[in-house]
Amino acid sequence: MQQNNSKLTSNHWGIGLVEVADGKIVSVKGHPSDPNPSEINKNIASSLNGNARISNPAVRVGWLNGTGTRGHDDYVEISWNQAYDLIAAELTRVRTDYGNDSIFAGSYGWSSAGRFHHAQSQLKRFLNAHGGFVRSEGNYSYNAALVLMPHIVGSFRDHVTQATRWPVIAQHSDLVVMFGGMATRNTQVSDGGVAKHRMVDNMKACRAAGVKFVNFSPLQRDADDSLDAEWLPPRPGTDVAIMMGLAHTLLVEGLHDQAFLDKYTVGFEKVATYLLGKSDGIAKSAEWAAEISGVSADRIRSLAIDMASSRTIVTCAAGVQRTDYGEQPLWMTVTLGAMLGQIGLPGGGFMCCYGVNANIGNIERLFRPGALSQGRNPVKNAIPVAMIAEMLLNPGRDYSYNGQTRTFPDAKMVWWAGGNPFHHHQDLLRLHKAFQSPQTIIVNELNWTSTARHADIVLPVAAPQERTDFGVGKSDNGLVPMPAHTAPPAAAKIEYNIYAELSRRLGNEDAFTEGRSETDWLEKLWQETQSAANAHNIHLPDLEEFMSGDFISLPDPSPQQVFLSDFRADPNANPLPTPSGKIELFSQRISDFDLPDCPGHPTWFPMRDLATGQDKQHPLYLLSGQPETRLHSQLDNGDFSTSRKVKGREPVLIHPQDARVRGIADGDIVELFNDRGRCLAGAVLTKEIAQGCLFLWTGAWWDPDFDAEHMRDRHGNPNVLTHDLRTSSLTQSSAAHSALVDVAPFTQQPPEIQIHKKPCFKSLSRSDIQNKIQKKVEHG
Repeated sequence: MQQNNSKLTSNHWGIGLVEVADGKIVSVKGHPSDPNPSEINKNIASSLNGNARISNPAVRVGWLNGTGTRGHDDYVEISWNQAYDLIAAELTRVRTDYGNDSIFAGSYGWSSAGRFHHAQSQLKRFLNAHGGFVRSEGNYSYNAALVLMPHIVGSFRDHVTQATRWPVIAQHSDLVVMFGGMATRNTQVSDGGVAKHRMVDNMKACRAAGVKFVNFSPLQRDADDSLDAEWLPPRPGTDVAIMMGLAHTLLVEGLHDQAFLDKYTVGFEKVATYLLGKSDGIAKSAEWAAEISGVSADRIRSLAIDMASSRTIVTCAAGVQRTDYGEQPLWMTVTLGAMLGQIGLPGGGFMCCYGVNANIGNIERLFRPGALSQGRNPVKNAIPVAMIAEMLLNPGRDYSYNGQTRTFPDAKMVWWAGGNPFHHHQDLLRLHKAFQSPQTIIVNELNWTSTARHADIVLPVAAPQERTDFGVGKSDNGLVPMPAHTAPPAAAKIEYNIYAELSRRLGNEDAFTEGRSETDWLEKLWQETQSAANAHNIHLPDLEEFMSGDFISLPDPSPQQVFLSDFRADPNANPLPTPSGKIELFSQRISDFDLPDCPGHPTWFPMRDLATGQDKQHPLYLLSGQPETRLHSQLDNGDFSTSRKVKGREPVLIHPQDARVRGIADGDIVELFNDRGRCLAGAVLTKEIAQGCLFLWTGAWWDPDFDAEHMRDRHGNPNVLTHDLRTSSLTQSSAAHSALVDVAPFTQQPPEIQIHKKPCFKSLSRSDIQNKIQKKVEHG
C-alpha cells in the first residue's frame, strides 16, 4: 500500500490530497490515480479560510428580543455554554409544551462523505435519543422515480444498483436515446464519495465501439462532445410527447414486440388505446408530437424505426422528471423500452437517471461498511422532502401522497444540519416567508449561507478535513482514510461533541454516546467494515494502518451486469415486486387512487405555466441544473466556483438571437424575472442553448436585496423564479424545471454581492447578552 503521509481526504466529488501550511489547509488536489479528478477540490481551502466562515456560536438579536425578520436580522456572538443553555432549554420547552412531533429535522445529506461524521445521522441520532422528530423522506434529485417506480417496475433504489454497466453497453448497444442527455458535470459526484471517475472514459469507449447517441435536451452540452451525439433540442417539458410520438409510430407500423408485452407486462392495451386516440380523440402521432415539441415529425418517425431495428437503450435523465407531471416521462421511458422488447438484453431496454451521479452503471460497492446508527424514531410523521414550505405555512392541513391522506405537523422547532434549503428548495420568497413560522430555528453550518441567516441559533461546525473519519461511497468500491489535517478554526466544534454535551445537560448522555468517544466509534465502525470484508475473503488492515495509507480499492461485484436480465430469463421465478409481478404499463393501483394529475397509465399534460398563459408575459423557458464548479451550493465562495462567475454573478446561458432582440451582450449583467421573483446574473451567449430557453446554474448562495422589488437576488439563484408546486399528488416531487421567465439588461449600478461575507453583528455588552439569554432560558 502506497504511503502518502496522511494527506488523503474524501468528498462526494472524489478523493483529495490535502496540503497544509502554518496550520491551514492551502490546497486540495485530485488523487493521481483518478483518470478524471474533479476540480471542485479547488473550492475547499479558499472556502474554509474565507470571509464567510462562521467563527463562533451566534444568536439572532430579533429572536432574543421577540422581534425581527429571519434572513434580515443582526446577530450577536455567544459562548458555547450560552448556546448549550439556550438549546437545552428550548428543546425541553418544545418537547414539554408541544411534543416531539413539533420538532422538524430537515437535514438533507451531502455534507460529509465520512461514515461517522455524517451530519444527518448525527443530528437524527441525537434527536431520536430524546424522543424523536418529524423527518422528511425522498430526495430532490429523483423523488418521482422513488415513489412511482415501485408501482410499475420495482424499487428505484434497487434499479440504480442493478443498472446495466457501461462496458456492456459499449459491447452490445447500437443506439442510446437520451431524454435529458447524460451530463458529465453531474458525474463528478456520488453519494458518499467516488474513488475514481469512470464515466467519461466509459462514454468514450461506447463511441469508439460505434454506439450512436441521440440527445433530446435544450442544452447541447448535456451530451459530452466525445459522444458526437445528434442534438434534437425539444421545447422543455415536452419529452413525454416525443416519447408518445415514437411509441405511436412503433404501434401503427407494427414495430412493437407484442410477444414481449404479452409475457412481461400488463396493461398495454390501455396504453395503446390512449396512443391511438381512442380514449380522448387525440392520436399521439409523430405530427402531434412535433407540434408540441418542435422536433420534426419525420425525425421522430425515422428514429422510431432506427430504435426498432437496433439494439437500443432508452434513458431518462433525473432532470426530466423534475418537471410538472414528472412521473410521466419515467413511465413512458419504461413503456418505450417494453415496446421495443429489449428489456433484460445486454445493451437494450431502459434506465432512468443514468448520469445523475458518478457511479450508476459504472461501479458498485461489494459490501455495506459500518455506519453510525440513527437509532429508532418514535415519531412516525414524515413529509415529502419538497413540501417544507407547505408544511410550515399550513400546519394541520391534509394533503395527498402516494395514495394516502396525510396531515402536516405543526413545527415549532426546526433544526437543520448538513444542507441548504435556500439552495435546493423552490420559490425562495415563499420559503423565506415559511421560515418566519417556527418558534425556534437552529442551524449547524460552516459558512454564513442564507440558511444560516434564517436561524435563531447558529452553531459553527468542523469541516470534513478538520476531523477524523473514513469514507466509503454508497455505490463505490473505494475505502478512503480521512485523517484530520487541521483543527477546527476559532470556536468551531465537531458535531458529535456538541450533541454529546447537550445530551449530558439533558440527562440522557448514554443514549446518544453509548459511553463511546469519537475514537471509540471510529474503531467500532471500522471493525464492522472489516467483518463485512472478511465475508468476501478480503482482509483489511487495522484502523491505524489504514489511516496512514492510501485508499483501498475493492473488486466490482458485477462488472457484466444487465438490468432485469433475471426477470427476462424467467419472469415466474424472478417476478418483479409489483402487484402483478410484471411491468405495469397500466397500474390498477394508481388508477384506484383516482388522482387527476396522475392517472393509471402514461398521460400527456402541458406545463402549468403554459396552460395558464404565463408565456405571454414571460416567453422564455428557464432551466437550472447542477454546475460543474461545485456540488449543489457547497463551498460556493470557493476559488473554483467564483472563477466561473460573471462579474461576481452566476452565469446564465442565452441564445444569441434571444440576446440580440433584448439588447444583451456577452458579459452583461442581466435581470431575470417573472411574477414570483427576480435575480441578477451574468450573460453568457452561446448556441449550445436552444433558442427560447435560458440555463441558469443552481447553487449560487441566495443574496436578497430586501429594498428591491421581489427582494431581488443579487447573485443568480434560479429558485427565486421557480414555482413551489409539485410534479403531482402521487409523488409530491420538485418540479423545478417548469418555469417561464424573461430577461433584460440591468441598467442600474450593480449592487455588491453580500452573501460571501459575514452578516452584521450587533454591539451588545456581555451583561446585556447574558441577561437576554437568561430570560430565554428561564422562559424555557
